[in-house]
Amino acid sequence: MKRVLLFVLGIFIMSPIMAKKKTPTPAAPKPAAEIHWITSIDELQAKMQQNPKKVYMDVYTDWCGWCKKMEATTFQNPDLIKYMNNNFYAVRLNAERKDTIHFQGKDYYFNPQFKANTFAVELMKGSMSYPTSILMMENFQNPMPVPGYMDVNQLETILSYIGDNAYKHQAWDAYQKTYVPRWNHGATNDMTPPAGH
Repeated sequence: MKRVLLFVLGIFIMSPIMAKKKTPTPAAPKPAAEIHWITSIDELQAKMQQNPKKVYMDVYTDWCGWCKKMEATTFQNPDLIKYMNNNFYAVRLNAERKDTIHFQGKDYYFNPQFKANTFAVELMKGSMSYPTSILMMENFQNPMPVPGYMDVNQLETILSYIGDNAYKHQAWDAYQKTYVPRWNHGATNDMTPPAGH
């Protein structure tokens, strides 16, 4: 009788353990979509040869608080991510990098006077402010620097102006006055200064 009782008791004790083992573990959540950043200028040039696209370049520094805030807020917006990935090659450029950059047959070096690589200096037309967004057409011509932190609304307007080719038939001033935002801006339009800035 003791054996039967121990057997039944053993079943009751093991049942929850066995049930847990049989329960499938939930799948890990899928990572949120993110901008497909290109960090190599060589990779950008190769991609441009294969499939020309407009370019959005985020020029930043490691110490720039507003750069970090833009990365943590604006660049996390799902609508912005989708639009950027579909319409632009997105490039991240650390302005203070000290290696040589080879771009369109020209070499760019670190310039101590500007405390930046001359590639960044040229793109930003010598106005070294971080972050700076650089927009370029499919042929890398006419880089347009836009200095300063931008929230989702501001960046949407600029990206749409270039990405939708509105610049071909409408002046920027008129476009930005009449543009109606299409993206869900959520809570990413926070203009609170970053900590320590």
